[in-house]
Amino acid sequence: MVIQSKNRVLAGAAVLMLALTGCGYSPGHRALTGGAIGAGAGAIIGAATGMGPAEGALLGGAAGAITGAVTTHHQINLGE
Repeated sequence: MVIQSKNRVLAGAAVLMLALTGCGYSPGHRALTGGAIGAGAGAIIGAATGMGPAEGALLGGAAGAITGAVTTHHQINLGE
């Protein structure tokens, strides 16, 4: 039962992180905001899953920065 709850938190945070990495127009700005958002979401996921907030922030930050850098503002943009 606890594992299902952790999986829901993990899935929800991953969706949120991917949706919010689209903030910004330049690839550098998108990588920066994506990394920051990913680090925050990763810390929450790491703490919830027992991995640890530091490791989660590191992984989430890297995933967010990469996602932000390789997407364009036309692909994901919550402001439009």
